[in-house]
Amino acid sequence: MSGRQPIFGTTLRSRTAVAVADPRLKASLANATDTFAARKGVAFAQLADPEGARTMARSAKAAVLARLPELLESFADRLLARGVHVWWAADAAEANAHIAAIAASTGSTRVVKSKSMATEETGLNDALEAVGCTVTETDLGEWIIQLARETPSHIIVPAIHRDRHQIADVLNKVAGGDLAAVPEELAAFARARLRQRFLEADLGISGANFGVAETGSIVLVTNEGNGRLVTSVPRVHVAVLGMERLVETWDQLDLMLALLPRAATGQPITTYVSTITGPRRVAAGETEGPEELHVVILDNGRSAILGTEFHEMLACIRCGACLNACPVYRQAGGHAYGWVYSGPMGAVLTPLLLDSPEAPELANASSLCGACWDACPVGIPLQDLLLGLRRRAAPSASRRTKAAWSTWATTWSRPRGYRMSLRTGALAGRMLGGAVAHVPGAARWTGTRTAPVPARRSFRDRWDAGEV
Repeated sequence: MSGRQPIFGTTLRSRTAVAVADPRLKASLANATDTFAARKGVAFAQLADPEGARTMARSAKAAVLARLPELLESFADRLLARGVHVWWAADAAEANAHIAAIAASTGSTRVVKSKSMATEETGLNDALEAVGCTVTETDLGEWIIQLARETPSHIIVPAIHRDRHQIADVLNKVAGGDLAAVPEELAAFARARLRQRFLEADLGISGANFGVAETGSIVLVTNEGNGRLVTSVPRVHVAVLGMERLVETWDQLDLMLALLPRAATGQPITTYVSTITGPRRVAAGETEGPEELHVVILDNGRSAILGTEFHEMLACIRCGACLNACPVYRQAGGHAYGWVYSGPMGAVLTPLLLDSPEAPELANASSLCGACWDACPVGIPLQDLLLGLRRRAAPSASRRTKAAWSTWATTWSRPRGYRMSLRTGALAGRMLGGAVAHVPGAARWTGTRTAPVPARRSFRDRWDAGEV
């Protein structure tokens, strides 16, 4: 189904081990995720009823998904009525082929792109370069990782894994070594270099945060002016919309716009909220905007999720809040997940969208603490979906793993077995003390944390004795 090839190659455990051993990565992740989490708390506190808004958003997305095929047809009809070209893409290859055909038919070879996770998913850049197009990412973070030949490590902040010194090293390869690691200087260089690309481009490609079915509108939510330049300066604009990124009405959009920036970056509203409803209307005297507008509606495995136990994952609005809250992501970063999507939402989406034998193990990249659900602005029960994926993968587990879990389940399903195992474990822990680190298999735990020494008497024993 997918277009971009995964970067697995190794196990999840080995990739996370490399990540957590990188102090610069951990510092960059901690700085960014802590900042976003703090801002998110302040921004949601501005709402009169944050939990009520979240409940309404979950209901709105559920209503849309229940009628998604019907609403997609309505959306497409309204696009066509406004002179928009609509392309349906069953998978990544078809989406890329459509856009390559648009480039060929319009004589476009110089492409500028706004940030789009859907086109990361399809591997669009490689597909366009293969047919002779020059593609430039114009979101600052995306441009940095394009120059570094990396993939995004966060769905909102693609270069979150790099500090300013590492970013300066990347940009100096283009600048000739004259840039200092000063954010203002780096941004000014990028602005000057990218501005020329906008003026030269004949094809602009964007994603779409939302599609509004009742008017056939595309809505982009950005913090950089590149989004508006990409969609208005080139004579042809292509928007790639994941089929689930739909709302039915402007009232629903208003609700989503109150939640998305707050959850993503802690802003009440992003710097730019752009609405695109059709190409330039020459007959009406309009002089700005693209001559042609094309919308590619991407499936790539999404329709197969509808109606399944993982149905609610399609309600995701790609805010990244679950990544910022997740204790696993905060230590390992996005590249440890091996594909386009990372964090809890990626651990669910990747096995559903990517046909790869390594993908199912991502569901194990979770402590099931529920922080992701608590952070999600549309209330997706991510921990339940992760458990569902673990159940789905269970039949393919090794005999050793099955035997271990079967023994544990049998023991703990009976009160007597439960109590005996706790007492045995507590006794062994007290006898071994610090030597527990040398028990076979224990080093994976004690290598990064101190093993607790169990109390001589359990809470249950003290409760039965009336001491608590």
